[in-house]
Amino acid sequence: MTDSIYKVIELVGSSEKGWEDAVQKIITRASKTLRDLRIAEVDKFDVRISENKIVNYRARVKLSFKYEG
Repeated sequence: MTDSIYKVIELVGSSEKGWEDAVQKIITRASKTLRDLRIAEVDKFDVRISENKIVNYRARVKLSFKYEG
């Protein structure tokens, strides 16, 4: 077994559909430039409201990936 080091970054995703979609957008986008994604820890949820209706869902996610620096 080899020792590994992981880096953690924080990203915010948004969606008009829901929180799960917001998180999926983060993972999809991050996977284009980061390799070996490991864990997505959802840290915070919030919504944007307009005229007493939810118009946007946001998720703040801590995303970890293997550090190869």
